[in-house]
Amino acid sequence: MPSLLPFFRWCDETFVAVAVRKSVIAFPTIETFHLLALTLLFGSIAIQNLRLFGLLLKEQPISRVEKIFAPWTYGALVVMLSSGLLLFLSEAMKCYGSDPFWIKMGFLFLALVFHFTIYRKVVRSQDFRPALLKARLAATVSFALWISVGLAGRAIAFL
Repeated sequence: MPSLLPFFRWCDETFVAVAVRKSVIAFPTIETFHLLALTLLFGSIAIQNLRLFGLLLKEQPISRVEKIFAPWTYGALVVMLSSGLLLFLSEAMKCYGSDPFWIKMGFLFLALVFHFTIYRKVVRSQDFRPALLKARLAATVSFALWISVGLAGRAIAFL
């Protein structure tokens, strides 16, 4: 398998990476938007998951709750991924040698695939019925994946 090291070196040397590293305020500002987006993403998904568990907004069909929160979820996801890319570029070589970075990327990949396949199918197929086993399972997996993304991301700063 070819090494990703040349790609990470290239990322680390891009104009954007150098500009972010040289700026006193760029990295903390980008990171603030990244964390706010992660919080908003987790909050919107948490509300949907709590509805899947039958603990919140019981009078609303699950599919309607998903439609209401979809713009928040997708908007936060766009900001999170965009700001995450900028943060990555500015620390690409650090990320290359960081186990938490690779773990975060693995969980992020799994969370995105799960959200846009299984989770979306379960949410859009539900109505007012009490939370079924598959709905509860989808909510549990969703919570676990997104919390893992956040925790692994936090570990990048410490390890």
